[in-house]
Amino acid sequence: MTVLLQVRNLSKSFGGVKAVDGIDFDIAEGELLALIGPNGAGKSTTFNMVGGQLAATTGSVLFKGVDLVGMKPRAIWRRGVGRTFQIAATFASLTVVENVQMALLSHHGRTFGLWQPAAAQFRGEALDLLAQVGMDSQADRPCSELAYGDIKRVELAMGLANDPKLLLMDEPTAGMAPKERNDLMALTKRLVVERRMSVLFTEHSMDVVFAHADRMIVLARGRLIAEGSAQMIRNHPKVQEVYFGSGKTFEKDKAMQEAAQ
Repeated sequence: MTVLLQVRNLSKSFGGVKAVDGIDFDIAEGELLALIGPNGAGKSTTFNMVGGQLAATTGSVLFKGVDLVGMKPRAIWRRGVGRTFQIAATFASLTVVENVQMALLSHHGRTFGLWQPAAAQFRGEALDLLAQVGMDSQADRPCSELAYGDIKRVELAMGLANDPKLLLMDEPTAGMAPKERNDLMALTKRLVVERRMSVLFTEHSMDVVFAHADRMIVLARGRLIAEGSAQMIRNHPKVQEVYFGSGKTFEKDKAMQEAAQ
């Protein structure tokens, strides 16, 4: 299997505190990889170093052989790395299709049209992207009228505007109901196959992670403590200890989550 992204000895220090401490991991082409860990594990810091929002203290992030460390987020985006955010970043006053058109205009370097209004540009391409996420029937509705789960689908369409080979998804199901969570990640997994892209995502909902991730990496206190399949991670004693203490398991936690919903 071809490796798309190679992270080596990646570290980030804030003063005397090492938020991320020399981690290594790979993402293969066509892989849905989950980055998980308890609060304060270094997930967001790692994620933002890969995307260029934070500068690494040491290490490399090789995307198709090119080191992304030191690049601005926009330069990384132009190389084929898409991004969605924990809090959906859409323009509420614009329609669904206009939001995707804005992303396409930015990708093509045309933030305004000299001879034609922006609303006329890339509409067909935007509708195609909306069809891929099941939102084309709502193309002309303002985003302000949408349910939160539908807004996340619009954001996903926007994240596909640069035809990414790697999509970074930061807490993609945050704030969503259980069915919405699993529907969104099932859609993401289908897009991984159809578009032959890879996805790195952070997630707190273990039901989503175990149901949809091809593989997982686990951080704790800035260090990578485990990686592997759902079954390997589920049974890993160090992961269970870090998450729950010595007497609990993922099965018990999942049961508690379901009882609370």
